[in-house]
Amino acid sequence: MNMISDHDRKLAATLKSLSLEPSLRTPKSPRRRVRRLLLSGWLLALGAGAIFIVAPAWPDVADRFKTALSQQWWTDGISPAKRAVEPSGSRTDQVAAVDNAAATLRKPPPVETREVTGSGYVLAPHVVSVFAKYEGRITAIEVEVGQRVQAGQILVTLDDAATRFALEQAQVDRVTADLLLEARKIELEQANSTFRRSEALAARQSISRQDLENASTARNSAANALAQARQNVVKADLGVRIAQERVDGLVVKAPIAGTITTLAAHVGDMVLARLDSVLENQKLLSITDTTTLVIDADVAETNIGSLSPGLTGEAVLDGISDRPFAIEVLRIAPVASLEKGTVTLRLSLRDPPDGIRPNMAARIRIAQRAGDTSR
Repeated sequence: MNMISDHDRKLAATLKSLSLEPSLRTPKSPRRRVRRLLLSGWLLALGAGAIFIVAPAWPDVADRFKTALSQQWWTDGISPAKRAVEPSGSRTDQVAAVDNAAATLRKPPPVETREVTGSGYVLAPHVVSVFAKYEGRITAIEVEVGQRVQAGQILVTLDDAATRFALEQAQVDRVTADLLLEARKIELEQANSTFRRSEALAARQSISRQDLENASTARNSAANALAQARQNVVKADLGVRIAQERVDGLVVKAPIAGTITTLAAHVGDMVLARLDSVLENQKLLSITDTTTLVIDADVAETNIGSLSPGLTGEAVLDGISDRPFAIEVLRIAPVASLEKGTVTLRLSLRDPPDGIRPNMAARIRIAQRAGDTSR
């Protein structure tokens, strides 16, 4: 059953015609805007009076009218009274606030970074253990631990009587070979002279042909003996060089430039030849090249996916904790540690602090963007 009469419909249509629609047209002049705002306020008062009049008689119609006004006026969240007194610049401020909020949303989120940390030790990759090449007794030690040496510098001097005697014997053999060579030269000259004289006599048939052949054979034998004498000289010279090399081997020299890090030799000790010394692990000393130090550090194997050669980071020594320095990943160990669950990194050093030493403990960290495995 329809409870709304024709009078109600006409009243609702009249009130709806008085409602305020949001203007989509361009703003008018300030004077016309004030007139429109005053008109809106007057219409608002008229509508409120109408509600007050019809509310006792038709409460349902009054509620519908209130709902219509509420949906029309409060759509943009601004009351008519506030709109009437709001300065013209407030809309601009709202637009600016919206723009600022949009700009904030457009900013890229902060890049997430991660750190790979680990610990290890300073190492010297170039360490040389020095052995005596030949056996002998130590007669002098020219260096001490911590001393800087150059390649070819004398480190230890040995003495061996048998080696010295062998050199003297080789030198005597060389002199003998030289004397024998001179004798063979004289013999060849005599044989050549005899052969020429025999040829002259044979031409006058003063000697038999057999005598001429014997003279020729003697000359050839003398030439052969001279050649053998020359070879003996070469052999004797080689013997001298071999004996001299053994004597020179009694003077142990530095194979590389570096620092003496260990010294196990003592004056008066009897050392074995190199082969036997290596088997017995009886080195004389060790030389370390401290100019090319690296760090071997262990990191958790869960970080292996984010590591690659060329990544840079920072290291600090436990003994020099106030001097951090840059590092770079040189290579990653091909196998992980089964016991520790770690993988070892070989790191190069950039401008390490003064006083750094092999075997010093170090802590490292490598910062990178999450998911970034590029160099």
